[in-house]
Amino acid sequence: MLNLNVGSFIMIFMNLDPRKLCNGTRLCVSKLGANVIQTTILTGSNKGESVFIPRIPLIPSDTPFKFKQLQFPVRLAFAITINKAQGQSLKVPGISQETSCFSHG
Repeated sequence: MLNLNVGSFIMIFMNLDPRKLCNGTRLCVSKLGANVIQTTILTGSNKGESVFIPRIPLIPSDTPFKFKQLQFPVRLAFAITINKAQGQSLKVPGISQETSCFSHG
């Protein structure tokens, strides 16, 4: 269960609108409703724009039986990986180097 509050930073994990709301878009929660979240875009060319995130049906494909559940396609995003942060301008970045940040590739 995802507990959100106004002011929470979230990230979309699927493409909802290719021009605005793509996988990895960071948002700030403005208002919460039962079936929709009003947010402000924090990154990209649409930065500062207010958008709505609806609950959508998700059907898992890795289970032996089929079921459908309605949920918001978002997760909390107080921390992001170096790969997700590339190309972004962050006012107050913080870095945790508890583990190595380099990988093969």
